[in-house]
Amino acid sequence: MTNDIVKKPAHYSEFAIQPITFILANGFGFWRGNVIKYACRAGSKVYDGQTQVESEITDLKKAMRYCEMRINQLEGRGITDG
Repeated sequence: MTNDIVKKPAHYSEFAIQPITFILANGFGFWRGNVIKYACRAGSKVYDGQTQVESEITDLKKAMRYCEMRINQLEGRGITDG
């Protein structure tokens, strides 16, 4: 079976339910969906020029960043503040 990086990327193949299916089925908005996406793939996708550990940290930082942007929005600040 060939790896279809568009429809079934390898870094999501470990899940019984793909993150996008879970996100859409629950009607999650953009920020929440990205937190789920990055948290799910942390440790599974290796970025060019990074080790597996560095890549996991990158994805966890991305998830945290979406949480920070949502907090900024809720607190009435610009989403990119902080």
